[in-house]
Amino acid sequence: MTHSLFGGGKRLRPVLLLWTYDAFRTRRRASTRASRYRALQTGCAVEMIHTYSLIHDDLPAMDDDVLRRGRATCHIAFDEATAILAGDGLQALAFAVLARTGGLAGTLTKFFADAAGPAGMVGGQVEDLAAEGRAVTAAVVRRIHERKTARLIAACLAAGAWLAGADPRAVSRIQEAGLWLGLAFQGADDLLDLTASAAELGKSVRKDEAAGKATWVRVEGLDKARRRTARYGRQGLESLRTSLPTGGRADRLLALVQLMCHRQR
Repeated sequence: MTHSLFGGGKRLRPVLLLWTYDAFRTRRRASTRASRYRALQTGCAVEMIHTYSLIHDDLPAMDDDVLRRGRATCHIAFDEATAILAGDGLQALAFAVLARTGGLAGTLTKFFADAAGPAGMVGGQVEDLAAEGRAVTAAVVRRIHERKTARLIAACLAAGAWLAGADPRAVSRIQEAGLWLGLAFQGADDLLDLTASAAELGKSVRKDEAAGKATWVRVEGLDKARRRTARYGRQGLESLRTSLPTGGRADRLLALVQLMCHRQR
């Protein structure tokens, strides 16, 4: 568990949560040190959920990868059974951490169980594996990307706003923006798999093409995939900009998501 959780990575999801929290933190609920601590706890739980999913995605039964975050994947560093159990352990620990957030635990658990479970990341991975090597439409690719990637990113933004005391309408708008941004993030990931090196990404490259993965590149070609990814990024950035309070903390979050949609690694 330690090998994978502390093996590097961008920590993007917890940072999105914390910086969204900071953008809204003038609200009443965000006025105490305890509130900030709950946001940090939630960010840790999110990273555990994300890392568990990477351990399992890398297994021979799924994407069969040997490199993650610039080092051996969990099942290569140890063995397949240990990797399965490490992923299981991180998922259980994540929800144990959420349970420690007191009266907020129920809502936070729903945010992340919905995003990570059958309606989200797990269901998206099932559909992603089923689509390998098969003819798929743009609508199918979008549904896979939304479930396996975008819903967890959207949950991070929504949870950050909610923890800071944003009203339900603002939380809903932030969550919608997160879906667009998550689609752009996954689109960029698919592009980088084709155009970047393993040294740049810290993981194996050109795996999607070899496995016949359902990506925008396979469905539409490289140029159209780039344009679609850029369009989703613009939509998400604009939706986020119009949903955030004005001020320096909001500007920091907006700069991060802009970088996220145009990343090179």
